[in-house]
Amino acid sequence: MICTLLLCFASQPLASISTPISAPGFLGRLVQDDEDEKPDKRPEVKEILGRLKDHATARLGKEDTEAVAVVDELLAEFPKSGLKDRASIAKGLSDCFKQKRPEKDGVFPNKLFIASAVAMGHMGPESAKLLQGWIGHKTHRKDLTLQRQLILALGKTKDVKSVKTLTDLITDKDPPIQGAAAEALGNFVHLKSKERKKIFEEILKTLTSARNSVDSDPLDTIARQAYDAIAAPMITTLQDLSGHDERKPSEWRRWWNKNKKKDWDKED
Repeated sequence: MICTLLLCFASQPLASISTPISAPGFLGRLVQDDEDEKPDKRPEVKEILGRLKDHATARLGKEDTEAVAVVDELLAEFPKSGLKDRASIAKGLSDCFKQKRPEKDGVFPNKLFIASAVAMGHMGPESAKLLQGWIGHKTHRKDLTLQRQLILALGKTKDVKSVKTLTDLITDKDPPIQGAAAEALGNFVHLKSKERKKIFEEILKTLTSARNSVDSDPLDTIARQAYDAIAAPMITTLQDLSGHDERKPSEWRRWWNKNKKKDWDKED
């Protein structure tokens, strides 16, 4: 159910704005005013959050299926909510990660955590700082599937303050984390050319280094696996950030050397 709702939620068109934007910050004030007008501190939101807590705190995750259904309800309530309720919803989902679900034979019972992370990706900016707090957290750092989803969710918030966190993860020791960070940074194509270049350069450095490791020892299977894990998401994000299309790290390096001083926002 949550997957269906998430797809519907993500596909909703932005409302068109017909009023002329004649001063800096107009759009920000317009959005803020719209949020302030929405009903806030609603009893129904409080009730749903109470049910989420009850299910999430059940012993050994026995009610996680029920909790996931409540996450779905909160996702539907979020866009209808005022600022205080939005903050409460994001925090309620974040609190789910405080629950312990013991690993068994390398399997992490993480469906509640995954559902919460996916939902929080659609709750920026309120959820951004909360997501940052769980990325690499000692309670969940071994669960790479969850860590990957947390990183992707952080990217989907499009919170500019999260760019540094994501860029730092490009050099993580685990290739799946590196790849997730690169994919998440593909959400920041709205940044100015100067800022996109900083991200681009860090990704290109890591991608080139991984490729060089493969080329220096073709029999090194670990290097090959690491490169294969990061190549696709990194190349895709390089394309998104630059608006250019190359496939090989060496070709990207040549393109970067020719174009790094240009204004990528200026049309040819």
